[in-house]
Amino acid sequence: MAHQFFIDRKPHKGMTYREYMQSIIEEISNTNPETLNDEQKEMFEYKKLNLQRSGRIDKIYTVSKKLGNAINNIKEKQIWMVLTEGWCGDSAQNLPHLAKIAEVNPNIELRILLRDSNLDIIDLYLTNGTRSIPKLAAFDEEGNELFIWGPRPKQAQELLSKLKSEGIVKPELYEKLHLWYGRNRGKEIEEEFLEIFSQVEQQ
Repeated sequence: MAHQFFIDRKPHKGMTYREYMQSIIEEISNTNPETLNDEQKEMFEYKKLNLQRSGRIDKIYTVSKKLGNAINNIKEKQIWMVLTEGWCGDSAQNLPHLAKIAEVNPNIELRILLRDSNLDIIDLYLTNGTRSIPKLAAFDEEGNELFIWGPRPKQAQELLSKLKSEGIVKPELYEKLHLWYGRNRGKEIEEEFLEIFSQVEQQ
């Protein structure tokens, strides 16, 4: 049974990846940091840094042949709904990979919704009770849920949990996490999506 938000076509009205990235570029360009309070300035700096991170991945990441073949096995239309925000570091590291993966097959339509404008939706996809992002939910044309992914690869989550248990705090914690992302270069995401596609095929 389709969620009401799917019946209302909220995911379909979301942004494409290019529209989402352009919205962040325009926001940064049109913002005067001097008018922001301390918290807003911090978010602004995160968005600028994340734009650089995503841009770098956009330039260097190419979907592997193995994953590409698996994606091209998808014969029915799917819509991939991603909930995120521009200040989210995990999103900056993961969303470009998700977008490239979706681009391989025209049967996949990726649409992006801002989490803070869609709390009713993210509250259906909590991670350990939190509104962690990015969160991807994939649906068929009728709105049946096919799979969920996010907010980060399992290895990254395990690293984050380990660092927290050791008492590592910000910003060192996030420095180590982003170092992991830089070294992994999307390999773990690819492995996880190969597993996802294998499981979906068997359903």
